[in-house]
Amino acid sequence: MKGSETPSKVETSIVKSTHRAGQYQKVLDGRKRRIRGLWVRDGRYYAQLTIEDPGTGEKKVRRVPLFSDEKRTVPAATVAEAKEAMDRLRVQRADDKLPVLCCTLRLSECVEKYFDSLAMMKDAKRASTVGKERSALNLWDELFGNLRVDQIGLAQINRMREKRQSEGSSARTVNLDVIALRNVLKYAQENGWVNDIPRVKPLKTKPKTGPLVTAEDIERLCDAAMKVSKNGKQFADYVRLMACCGSRRDETLRLKWSDVDWANGQLTVGSDGLSKNGEARKVDFNPKLKSLLKDMFARRAQDTDWIFPSPQRGDKDRSSKTFRETLSAAREKANLPRFGFHDCRHHFISMAVMSGIDYMTIASRVGHKDGGVLIGKVYGHLADDHKKDMAAKLVFEPQVVHAAAV
Repeated sequence: MKGSETPSKVETSIVKSTHRAGQYQKVLDGRKRRIRGLWVRDGRYYAQLTIEDPGTGEKKVRRVPLFSDEKRTVPAATVAEAKEAMDRLRVQRADDKLPVLCCTLRLSECVEKYFDSLAMMKDAKRASTVGKERSALNLWDELFGNLRVDQIGLAQINRMREKRQSEGSSARTVNLDVIALRNVLKYAQENGWVNDIPRVKPLKTKPKTGPLVTAEDIERLCDAAMKVSKNGKQFADYVRLMACCGSRRDETLRLKWSDVDWANGQLTVGSDGLSKNGEARKVDFNPKLKSLLKDMFARRAQDTDWIFPSPQRGDKDRSSKTFRETLSAAREKANLPRFGFHDCRHHFISMAVMSGIDYMTIASRVGHKDGGVLIGKVYGHLADDHKKDMAAKLVFEPQVVHAAAV
């Protein structure tokens, strides 16, 4: 090598031609021989490779950009870096570890393919869940719909989280938005459009711990419903049943008398497969639940198996759809403006915790799949408070005990 010559001039050169700007040009080595498969365009280096399309399985010849780092973020700046990167890709292709080199699928397109896939899968997700996901993904689409799915990273996710929180959304809501996006990115990964999905640490959430709904509150609401609605009795049965067994709002509406096992003293919730986790669960009778069901059974409608048949069912045997109007009128009458149907479920869990029932058993009765972790987080303080109340009742002085009259 002559002292006046630079390494770049000796090692390589680019074929000078009449190519217009933006067109690919061949790259030569120091002996003026073409470097097979290596191209340059507007200062960027590309490798020409035969790649199998992950979507169709068809092999195509493509020119893909070359990067000097493994994460493919720093473009190759010299021919030596480009050649090394091209050789690395060829080895990865031979080992079937080739990264995603070309992804033209935009986020908005991937979202639609994701929902098309859900529609083709029988009972993949409930319609209400799909609706919530679509609402969340519409927000992502507004900001990043034109980005390729392999360009969605932590920067975009954090930007979205900051925007949502600045608008007043809770940490839990923002976390659900991120979960919806991850579902789409997982779908893209399964189809080979992206290799890695950004790992996002969920925002810290604080469980809501509103005032405990008491049995007196529930009875006051039921009494008010009897005065303001012609469906007041059915509404009262509905509210009391949820408070006695911990079932969710819609699960309770879909209960049938065939779900009541009198012989074994059990109520099956979700036998139709439409519970939140898609599984049925059995709730053992407690004295209050057994008494309520017996009373309701004695007054049941004879022409239907629904526990809460629709008052307007006519010739069609169907269950009630909602008691929202009655709830609105009853809580105004009872001066319980913040009472919601889910408070009945919270009441049941709270009473179970303070009765000393272990969290795993409570979780199985209310349909939690975490073995009682959530119940411990949200309701654990009730058990502690209850223990303190019991300790305060302990006395050490002699007590006068009056003998009962014979």
